Amino acid sequence: MKHGFIKAAAGTPKIRVADCVHNADEILRIVKEMEQHGAGIMSFPELCITGYTCGDLFWQDLLLESAKRELLRIARETARVDALIFIGLPLDVEGKLYNVAAVLNRGKILGLIPKVHLPNYAEYYEARQFTPADDRMRLVELGGEQIPFGTRLLFTCLQMPHLKVAAEICEDLWVPDPPSVSHAMAGATVIVNLSAGDEITGKDTYRRNLVTGQSARLVCGYVYATAGEGESSSDLVFGGHNLIAENGALLAEARRFENQTIYGDIDVNRLATERRKMTTFHVKGQENYLKVEFELIPKETELTRTFPARPFVPDARQEREKRCDEILTIQAMGLKKRLEHTGCQCAVLGISGGLDSTLALLVTVRAFDYLKIPRKQVRAVTMPCFGTTDRTYRNACELTRRLGATLQEVDIREAVTVHFRDIGHDSQVHDVTYENCQARERTQVIMDIANQSGGLVIGTGDLSELALGWATYNGDHMSMYGVNASIPKTLVRHLVRYYADTCGDPALSDILLDILDTPVSPELLPPKDGEIAQKTEDLVGPYELHDFFLYYMLRAGFEPEKIYRIARKTFAGVYGDDVILKWLKNFYRRFFAQQFKRNCLPDGPKVGTVAVSPRGDLRMPSDGCARIWLDQLENL
Repeated sequence: MKHGFIKAAAGTPKIRVADCVHNADEILRIVKEMEQHGAGIMSFPELCITGYTCGDLFWQDLLLESAKRELLRIARETARVDALIFIGLPLDVEGKLYNVAAVLNRGKILGLIPKVHLPNYAEYYEARQFTPADDRMRLVELGGEQIPFGTRLLFTCLQMPHLKVAAEICEDLWVPDPPSVSHAMAGATVIVNLSAGDEITGKDTYRRNLVTGQSARLVCGYVYATAGEGESSSDLVFGGHNLIAENGALLAEARRFENQTIYGDIDVNRLATERRKMTTFHVKGQENYLKVEFELIPKETELTRTFPARPFVPDARQEREKRCDEILTIQAMGLKKRLEHTGCQCAVLGISGGLDSTLALLVTVRAFDYLKIPRKQVRAVTMPCFGTTDRTYRNACELTRRLGATLQEVDIREAVTVHFRDIGHDSQVHDVTYENCQARERTQVIMDIANQSGGLVIGTGDLSELALGWATYNGDHMSMYGVNASIPKTLVRHLVRYYADTCGDPALSDILLDILDTPVSPELLPPKDGEIAQKTEDLVGPYELHDFFLYYMLRAGFEPEKIYRIARKTFAGVYGDDVILKWLKNFYRRFFAQQFKRNCLPDGPKVGTVAVSPRGDLRMPSDGCARIWLDQLENL
């Protein structure tokens, strides 16, 4: 429960049709297993106390009484179970039979939710035995207690304010207007579905897409428990295809035909954050719902879900390659529009032999190809200075020539030396002034060349650098269009690698691979023995950590303590806890202190869900204080 995580479980018991005692025993066995795994929400299939396939046996009073009796037994024997439990059974109410989800917590039956939509087509004949739910809310006597009965029940956790749970039953999800839509708009962050759909070829894909799609549409967690082996096979086979999803992502999936119990850690705090940000997610209809409170003992949920170490980069190669091509196209199309609008037939950028300027050049020549402007109109300017190494200089030159752009060299050593003399700076003092004088001189050079040629200066700085403020103000911080502004460093590498793998030019590929193998550096300090002396990640920390922090801070809205928790889990064995904490503190200090640089960023295309443009995703004051974020980290 800590940090908003609640462990949900969906289990399929191996039932015997119409044997309520056996089925209740199986349910209790699985409840115990779920309890050992720390599940706070437990769901079982539709009509699981009797079995879904009882047919006309549902008209037998003996079966109905047995089902009620076993439900009460389950309630008694789960009195010490700290969970919200959903169990399906048939229930006679006011002379009509309903397909019902019973909701239990700590030995009490909190509510009874009837099925709204009864399928009566193809292999389904539910309307033969059951009555569809209406809009009425009423009380039903069960076990000497008056239990709320109706579709609009919202179960709210006293200890976890964002945990609000509602339920629908099987077919309810498959209709054009599912009850879960109203549930979510009334505040439900988790939807439970008790189901008993049979298996036919291809249905699993449709079902999976339906569940994940509904969780995305409603910005909720969705727990889907369905019938499996044990149901009658007279005409049908049931697969136990249990699913747990969160806002479009599949957290857990059972193998079909194995009656598995699955677990998923649903982050209800993140769901609440997402809903707050969405101005089109309207909360309404709460007055039509009965809020039923339940309790869970506060505890730290042992996380079984994983968090990608590189959230900006898809793991699957095919998806990654598709994404890379799409991003390169978005970048190039953004630049294409800017060139068309300004009438510029020339682009100017600094080329260093590093990753960022390489990507910017690749994007620029693609944009020129789209416009059918000769690549020679792209002017790549190499500006060697005190920190330039032979390796990066050679790669910058060879890359430019191989791409067919125009290479221009401007050695800035003398100009920077004169500037040192003019401002009275000792060139032997390698401080921030020493470094930034070089960065600003380079920017002045390419701006002036752009003026000479009627060109547009293309910015090369990436999202990770902008987040950390790792840019020289009015130096490499500035351009006329920043094509890399929303590309994190971890993704830059994959984009360059994708280009190397797909360009069809072995010589160009070799150059790109060597650039990929070069340490990330601004090359502002003199080399040592011909090698790069200044490695960025030694100074600001590993970019894979910073990109991880950035994603979960901005995209997910996680607090520092929560980011630290999931980072420890994700990078266990790669970075020690002390290293993660050190760079996380550094991330927050730099992120808040450097907002003034981001508030005057040049235009550039957004390519993903995280961006820091002051005109788009990040409207943040330059004077925002990091105190409460850093205090939380100091008090871990």
